[in-house]
Amino acid sequence: MTKPFSFERSFSGPAILVIGASIALGISACGKKEEGDGAPPPAKVVQVSDMNVITIDPHDVSKFPIVSAGQIEAAAELKATGTVFPDISREVPVISIANGRVVDIKTRLDDNVKKGQLLFSVQSGDVTNAFDAYLKAVNDEQFANKADIRAKDLLQHGAISQAMVEQADDAENDAKADLTAAEEQLKVLGVDKEHPSPILHVYAPISGVIIGQNVTNAAAAGVTLSGSATAFTIADLSSVWILCDVYENDLPKLQLGQEAKIKLDAYPDRILTGRISDIGPVLDPSIRTAKVRIQVPNPGILRLGMFAAATFSGRKSTTYTVVPADAVLHLHDRDWVYVPLGGNRFKRTEVRTGNMLADNRQEIMSGIAPGQQVVTNALLLETAGNQ
Repeated sequence: MTKPFSFERSFSGPAILVIGASIALGISACGKKEEGDGAPPPAKVVQVSDMNVITIDPHDVSKFPIVSAGQIEAAAELKATGTVFPDISREVPVISIANGRVVDIKTRLDDNVKKGQLLFSVQSGDVTNAFDAYLKAVNDEQFANKADIRAKDLLQHGAISQAMVEQADDAENDAKADLTAAEEQLKVLGVDKEHPSPILHVYAPISGVIIGQNVTNAAAAGVTLSGSATAFTIADLSSVWILCDVYENDLPKLQLGQEAKIKLDAYPDRILTGRISDIGPVLDPSIRTAKVRIQVPNPGILRLGMFAAATFSGRKSTTYTVVPADAVLHLHDRDWVYVPLGGNRFKRTEVRTGNMLADNRQEIMSGIAPGQQVVTNALLLETAGNQ
């Protein structure tokens, strides 16, 4: 009778040890693979304290008084930056009607000039030609006048007909017209017919500042030779423009004639007043702003190209928060106040400041509300917290 198959009888002792070792190694390898391919361990949470919270010694709390923020009713304000430009209605070009060569310049760019002041002189062939035409017109008129007188005398003696006299009268009238035109040409060029000269003098048409110069000594003058008749540009700067860029969302807050307060970096203590004279109808497509023009009387300190800050007062009143000026801390180009959290803890809160008010008070546009408590001396608390 055949015996059934047995595991023990199919393998010898050493073979069993080898297989067992292989199985153990396989189980160990699978365990390491599962450990390496699994999800990463959960991140450890590290608690970081709020850098804007200051904790001080409980015994020192009384050293930092607390005050409730107040409020004020004021017209809403809109601020914009701009640049000083000349009023183009007060700009006058200085032109050389005659073509020629500049032989003398009495003024230059940025000079202040008075009306009637000599600016430059031009040697021009146009003057010579105009005076030559005038002299010929004088001779022709004299000749025509004598011929007319002679014709009338002959008519009285029956030597000529009436038609010939009328012809002589017409020639006389034509000669007078030519003479008048020649005289006017000399006046346009600025030539004195009693004292003619090939040198043409050009004078300032208004008082002001020379803001543009297109000629130099020995340069060509006149539109035919130089390409432009304008030699200088004079601007009356007693009143100037300030052109500001205002975003389209703020345009409904403005209207023509509205008052604007102007402040200059060069004169921080001077506040100028102007009025809106134009609100541009075209927006800049890239930054969505319109040009707003402010007409400003110039007390003598406004210079072309200066940067200016304009403040427009709105038509509606708005409530603003007010705190003592010392309650505001200026740090890292920002403004902060300290708000008590209870006990000996205070939190530094960012705010947006407005105008300085009387009695050393600071206007707060946003960040805290009226009635909210703040530390009266923020700098002192900041110093204590850093110690």
